[in-house]
Amino acid sequence: MAPMTENPNLAAANRATRTVDAPTIALIGLNGFGRQHLLNIHRLVKLGKARLVAGVSSNDPGADIRGEGVPVYATLGEMAAAGIRPSIIIASTPINTHHDLALQALDLGADLYLEKPPTATLEQYEDLLQAARQAGRLVQVGFQAVGSKALGEVASWFAEAESSPIGALRAVGASGTWVRTRGYYDRAPWAGHRVLDGVQIADGVTTNPLAHAVMSALHIAGAKASGDVQRIEAELHHAHDIEADDTSVIRLRTTAGIPVTCALTLCSTEQRDPWITIHGTEGKAVLYYTRDRLEITPNPDLGGQPSTIEFGRVDLLENLVDVQRGDAEALLCPLEATGAFMRVLETVRTSPEPQAIKPRFVDVVGEGPEAHPVIPQIENLVDRAVAAQSGFSSLGAPWASEPDHSGFLQVPDPATGTGQPVARLRTGHDISPTNSPRPFLDQLRTLGGVRVSDQQPLDHTWHLGVGVALQDVNGNNFWGGRTYTRDHGRYIWRDDHGVIHTRQEVLSADGSRLEADLEWIGRDGQVLLHEQRTVKATGFTRGSGHEQGWILDFTFTLSAPGNTVELGSPGTNGRDKGGYGGFFWRLPQLDGARILSAEAEGEEATHGLVSDWLAISARFQSDSAALDQLGQAHGPATLVFLSRDNDPWFVRCAGYPGIGSSLAWERPVTVRPGEPVSRNVKVLLSDGVLDKSRIEQLAAHYGK
Repeated sequence: MAPMTENPNLAAANRATRTVDAPTIALIGLNGFGRQHLLNIHRLVKLGKARLVAGVSSNDPGADIRGEGVPVYATLGEMAAAGIRPSIIIASTPINTHHDLALQALDLGADLYLEKPPTATLEQYEDLLQAARQAGRLVQVGFQAVGSKALGEVASWFAEAESSPIGALRAVGASGTWVRTRGYYDRAPWAGHRVLDGVQIADGVTTNPLAHAVMSALHIAGAKASGDVQRIEAELHHAHDIEADDTSVIRLRTTAGIPVTCALTLCSTEQRDPWITIHGTEGKAVLYYTRDRLEITPNPDLGGQPSTIEFGRVDLLENLVDVQRGDAEALLCPLEATGAFMRVLETVRTSPEPQAIKPRFVDVVGEGPEAHPVIPQIENLVDRAVAAQSGFSSLGAPWASEPDHSGFLQVPDPATGTGQPVARLRTGHDISPTNSPRPFLDQLRTLGGVRVSDQQPLDHTWHLGVGVALQDVNGNNFWGGRTYTRDHGRYIWRDDHGVIHTRQEVLSADGSRLEADLEWIGRDGQVLLHEQRTVKATGFTRGSGHEQGWILDFTFTLSAPGNTVELGSPGTNGRDKGGYGGFFWRLPQLDGARILSAEAEGEEATHGLVSDWLAISARFQSDSAALDQLGQAHGPATLVFLSRDNDPWFVRCAGYPGIGSSLAWERPVTVRPGEPVSRNVKVLLSDGVLDKSRIEQLAAHYGK
């Protein structure tokens, strides 16, 4: 992953024209960001490394800004007609002008410094790339973050895996939570447009304000050339009254198999320094690229200690000057190294129009030009999207599109004949591969509207609502995340994740019963198991208090279509009391939780217990509760889990909240052809906190 050099033929041509004289520079665009270029040029002039010989602008900022004796021309053509032929031309102009100006600069025989993004379309980029190669000229693109020496340090880790403090590269994420005001978009006619008067602009969060975040993530992931990207998905939104996107997620996979997730917004509560998260198999690192600060967190299980390193940065214009003078061998951000970014830009540009976020989901802060939209909880969503390699819709953002689902489970009302939705039937198609995609129930709620499930939470992004998952099926991980192995005696990242697909699914006319035929497909593409799943929802009224609620009746049967299959867990592989797997319910955050069974009370006492019933009462209050599309409330509720399968209960509350019925607690379970394994769990969902005597009454009646 060393810095990409320019085309060999191009490099050879430039070596032949290198000179010890200070390169001459012309700057196109003397205002706006051009002022920053002027300051940098003046710095190089003082160092004796450059001479500013001309400016090109329709608005001359004056000698105090550009410098005495620097002529200003309206166009490059006028400059050339005056006999000025600089060795370097800088184009600091709107995106839509880059392509034509770059071609003119190449025709003048100059090397080029081109502001990011290099062009407005992928077609323009490929045309410019070909022209630069034919001209034998250098083209540096102004992604200044690529000049960070931190990137070289990170590249060295993965070039020699033994030296990496975080193991092998596993994934890369870019996070950006910025604030942009109305005044920002009023500053120029092209600001916030995708197309203006038929001209491609592509001025969105991913392609302009936070383009450095995208480019840095791609660079670290090894995606530089256009062919380094295998596939890209874009989810684009805007809360500003603009045409382009200001809140988006880009998900891509490199040809080397590295996932890259960019979650970016200009509608945050407050502006934070953007950062790149580098996920390794044995830890992670966070690069704050605007500060060139790298925070390294190795795996503590291996004795790693966190550390922070501050790096310097190489100025990209100075790097171009040094290459031209023969003082440096290669450009740090040559045009060739921006092809992957241009693939992202092209995906954004050609995607359907960004989805407008409805005003009811947006708070407007400030007045006049300083007013700016704030999307509540957007920081949490950005964090979750990068951690789960997921999109805003999959996470359940209320202003995003519906996540991939096949319908809703409903509790029928005998009096009216209508049904009340109590769960969404997710397909799992939008789940990251390392989270073991599988069908699951999402956004479960009581009849009173209290939400009692969570999915893709920050602490365990592979926890998916309510469903069936196992960490060891003939060595394949259908649970998600890391795998616990007996050989290592700990959790490790392995390329062993399976996927569960729905072959056929039938939902009853009233929505109360789901019949599904599923197949469990291993890492090698072989079908290991068939699953028959039946999920039923019925209402109940019971007891002297006439509690109203509903019952989730969940049955699954696993059969082996070919060879014998062994079902295991971390517990069967040596982890003490870690035998989770089978039916699992991820709960949202809880307040005042009480966990009890007929024989014991409390998390520690009930964990691993075999009992006909287990109950949890609490006030349910997830951070992600406001992300629900169906409407919901925080509040008290009681869940009573019933099972006659004699499997131990897996109970978690303090670290994270979740309840499971463990299929393979300490010993593997074998599924032989013709000998299926079947399990049933019923869950009673009631609003309010029920006392033990009332829970026992319900368990006795419905646990038969």
